[in-house]
Amino acid sequence: MKKILLFGTLLLLAACGGVKKTQEALNSGNYVSAMNKAIKNLAENKTRKGHQAYVVLLEDAYAKHAQREEEQIAFLQQDGNPANLESIYNKFVQLKQIQQRIRPLLPLPIYEEGRDARFSFANYDAAILATKNDLSEYLYNNANGMLARAREKMDFRAAYSDLKYLQDINPGYKETISKMDEAYTKGLEYVRVEIENQTQQVIPERLETELLDFNAFGINSFWTEFHTNPLENVTYDYALNLNFREINISPEQVNEKQIIKEKQVKDGFEYLLDDNGNAVKDSLGNRIKVDRLKTVRCNFYQFTQFKSAQIGAKVSMVDLSNGQEINSYPLSSEFVFEHIYANYRGDKRALGSDLIPFLDARAVPFPSNEQMVYDAGEDLKARLKAIMTQNQFVAQNQFND
Repeated sequence: MKKILLFGTLLLLAACGGVKKTQEALNSGNYVSAMNKAIKNLAENKTRKGHQAYVVLLEDAYAKHAQREEEQIAFLQQDGNPANLESIYNKFVQLKQIQQRIRPLLPLPIYEEGRDARFSFANYDAAILATKNDLSEYLYNNANGMLARAREKMDFRAAYSDLKYLQDINPGYKETISKMDEAYTKGLEYVRVEIENQTQQVIPERLETELLDFNAFGINSFWTEFHTNPLENVTYDYALNLNFREINISPEQVNEKQIIKEKQVKDGFEYLLDDNGNAVKDSLGNRIKVDRLKTVRCNFYQFTQFKSAQIGAKVSMVDLSNGQEINSYPLSSEFVFEHIYANYRGDKRALGSDLIPFLDARAVPFPSNEQMVYDAGEDLKARLKAIMTQNQFVAQNQFND
């Protein structure tokens, strides 16, 4: 019984807390938030008596919101500035959307007053269509003007943004799509990617391919294209150069180490005797046995196969309009091949559990120099990706999508 009362109390407190937050949103003029909270609770159970407060709050918030929005729309319309059309359009659309969310809840009875909540709904369809047409014409003409006057890539991107919004609200309006293609093409940053090898080692073709695969890196952006195979008809804005400066590969080495181990192990048993040489017995008269220990010795021969590869490189970003290097970062990576195997001479029981597994291993072929360079390049790829992700290339620092 106590648990039921406690649960009921918690539900009541939670409900009161929700009503309080909704009332606070209404009092602070945040009518949309108040309506959202009320609609959410009423959609769960509109006939619940504990939700009566939400009905009253929704009625009040809707009336105040609709009045404020319609007054602001009227003011913006009187201003006559076509730049206000987007705001006007969005306000009309929002007013309609709120009505569409409330309608499924109707009727909403207010029990204490013996009536249903009143909502003065209006038909905004004609206003939405008219405003959308005016806004579409404004956006289209404004974007065309920007395209004609554009001198910088950010101008084309601004035109694209307007056209993209126009396509979203009014698909297929005039030549919007072809204008978007024009703005996008002219707003793109083209980056030429090159790899240079100043070492005496061969860079594995697979590693070079993966280093140039920027799609796998996940760093291609909407406004940047990386070309590993430059096109003749493209004017490139930047160059990304990956310069391999040194590749060092150590000789193949096999290092031997001898370890001598001694250990006392059980080697049968013997009967316990007292100081007089007589047998010692337990309480039942049985002779007591004790372990006989023996010291064993083993020579453990450990062989370590070792080979390493180090790569030193530099990644640089160059502005091709003036030939200046914008940023450069050193890159280094190392891969170590190490394999341990062993054999022994003597009594294997002297060896610890940490040495035993090496006895099951055998010598293996050393990886080729090409494989070593490729494996070292795995880490290099991760470092290059980190640099590119942090910088998002020069285009992202100068222009915003």
